[in-house]
Amino acid sequence: MFETLGKNKLQTFLTMVSVFSGVLILIILIGFSTGIQNGVRSQFEQDATNRISIHSGVTTKGFKGLNPGRYIQLRDSDLSDIETKYEDNLEYKTGIYNIWGGQTTYGKESGNYRIEGASPDQQFIENASLVSGRYLNNEDMVDARKVAIIGNQVKRDLFKTKEAVGETIQIFGINFKVVGVYTDPGGEREETRVFLPLPTAQQVFNGADKLRSMALTVKMADDFDEAVALSAAMSKQFETDLKTKYSISPDDRSAIRVNDTLEEAKKIYSLIDTISAVFWFIGIGTIIAGVVGVGNIMLIVVKERTKEIGIRKALGALPSSIIGMILQEAIFITAIAGFAGLFLGVIGLNIVSPMIDSDFIKSPRVDFVTSITVVGIIIFSGALAGYFPARRAANIKPIEALRDE
Repeated sequence: MFETLGKNKLQTFLTMVSVFSGVLILIILIGFSTGIQNGVRSQFEQDATNRISIHSGVTTKGFKGLNPGRYIQLRDSDLSDIETKYEDNLEYKTGIYNIWGGQTTYGKESGNYRIEGASPDQQFIENASLVSGRYLNNEDMVDARKVAIIGNQVKRDLFKTKEAVGETIQIFGINFKVVGVYTDPGGEREETRVFLPLPTAQQVFNGADKLRSMALTVKMADDFDEAVALSAAMSKQFETDLKTKYSISPDDRSAIRVNDTLEEAKKIYSLIDTISAVFWFIGIGTIIAGVVGVGNIMLIVVKERTKEIGIRKALGALPSSIIGMILQEAIFITAIAGFAGLFLGVIGLNIVSPMIDSDFIKSPRVDFVTSITVVGIIIFSGALAGYFPARRAANIKPIEALRDE
């Protein structure tokens, strides 16, 4: 085998380079496809995947005799109406009343942070985890307690290494007791917030029963498509109900804005699947180019060994043994080149992965199952590349082979 391949060193080398580069490109593309999936998934994990957010704005169209330019103010009653009407389909819900740039002070340290009044369900809607203390509870809401849950970044800014729970901070000069410190998968940006009980925030900052926005999550079905369909239907119904209540034109997209994270997630995941399929297509196409080269080199080998094959058959060699001999050589070429490309690709991704710092590409790697799949592709490609030349060799008649010059 090695002697025969050695007679065609250049062709064999170029063929192996083609297979090697094809597998290497495939591994790199798959790795970055996985990295994109991880990055996008981490973005959605910052909040609950099945979150529905509702914001209000200014009307842009006249409706039922009302002029455009009306600001639609959400209120506690809007959330109560939704909760009552759709209780069976809702998981978590909260109204939000926020203040941007809230001057917050502890001792000699101070900073401007976003202050948000919310309900206990906000913890789960935000996917927040407690570092210390507790989150908001129902007693805080009923009694409108002046308690605060601060983000981990706020804690580091104001308290440094000191324990924050049990201490008192001032927001615009008003005292609030810190009862909990949270961390958020969204990172520092999401941890520069201070959460207060919604009734407290509304009373202290003259919000009355006003809400800046509402956040809800729908109950997830076992089937993802069913969950997406339910979430989309709920979002549409929320929008319709609020537009009907406030006499807003059905096609006015500014006055009431409903964002369905689950539906957006499905669109993004579908796009990722398409990108992944394109990457596989490009990689497999590159491997096929290498496989064609292997087939060509095997045809040359068969041609040069015609007389040898004739002698083997004259001495009683079975067609299966001739086919096995050619297949062995084809699989050897593709396996050596393919495994080299696979090894270098995996090592390269492991080296590069920690260096990539992007919100939408995280940990580009190739998992074990994918590696096994690529190995299967390599072996199948080698067998396919050698099959037709091997079949031709097996069909050579001994008398014609012995006459070959």
